[in-house]
Amino acid sequence: MSSQSTFWRHSDGAIPNTLAFSYVAVAHVSGIALLALANPIAWIAGTLLVAHSLIVAAYLIHDLAHMAIFRSRKLTLVVAEMLSWFCGGAYAPISRIVRMHMRHHVDKADLAHFDPRVFLKTAPGWLRRLVYALEWCYVPAVELIMHYQVVARPFIKKEFASERLRVLFVGLTRGAFFVFLFMLSPWALLGYAVAYMIFLTELFIADAYAHDYEFFLVGDANEKVSREGRGGDDYDLHHTYSNLISVRHPWLNLLNLNFGYHSVHHDGPTIPWYKLPEVHRQTYPADAPQVLPYSELWRSFHANRTRRIEAFDAGSIGEGSHRADGFLGVHGVSFLTVV
Repeated sequence: MSSQSTFWRHSDGAIPNTLAFSYVAVAHVSGIALLALANPIAWIAGTLLVAHSLIVAAYLIHDLAHMAIFRSRKLTLVVAEMLSWFCGGAYAPISRIVRMHMRHHVDKADLAHFDPRVFLKTAPGWLRRLVYALEWCYVPAVELIMHYQVVARPFIKKEFASERLRVLFVGLTRGAFFVFLFMLSPWALLGYAVAYMIFLTELFIADAYAHDYEFFLVGDANEKVSREGRGGDDYDLHHTYSNLISVRHPWLNLLNLNFGYHSVHHDGPTIPWYKLPEVHRQTYPADAPQVLPYSELWRSFHANRTRRIEAFDAGSIGEGSHRADGFLGVHGVSFLTVV
């Protein structure tokens, strides 16, 4: 067995994975350099580059969680931890991120340690109004709450107290990074903040419309939930959707590292990101009910942006060209923040 095949989980993974990791590094550094220039066009380009580098990094974490990149579990967890810091998700250990995501697959459900709907129903009126106003303006306020609750939880709940040093370390190092950006230019820090909002919005769209699973609030990563009514592959088939950026131009789906090919991902969770389009073409025709492209989702994303905030039901999918209009999407199910 060659050294290449022992390093990579899949023998053909060297080139695509090396390109993906390299792109994240080059795009992020180049984006920050552009943000520091006193030029509006460069600032816009830099913001988009930084946002996209974060998006690709997040979906590399997803493949790492499934052991679809490296053969070594130790290397997988180290690289995933580094990318998690890069994406602002390292306040929770990568082992718990992986565990919660595996449960999503095994239990065929959305599980989380925090429910933003319950939080908002008991939140002060001013906070609820602020969240609604921001979401109306397309600012991902609920997803920001999901990130901040991971930071706050070790200082609120005793069972997570052992993670306080981790949170402080990550907070200090991320804070130092933000100070560095500000010293480059206040515009660089602003651009990074806008890029992060774009990043959270894309992760929300990809996760929110991937399933209409049942939601469970759990106290720890091993708490059992009822699987009644969710047994077998048939349930997954009818409750998982391939929310593709484009059906006509498959190369566009590389923008989120083919994460939209979600039905085949659930059929074979260790299929690497670069093989998903081919397996999808062999499995699902373009008009399959599981295929739910962004062209069908934009109206729902726009029209339901405040309605979904406290909705406990994801809605339903109909038929025809507007079949996703009643599919609200679900907040708080990102694999980086359900922990």
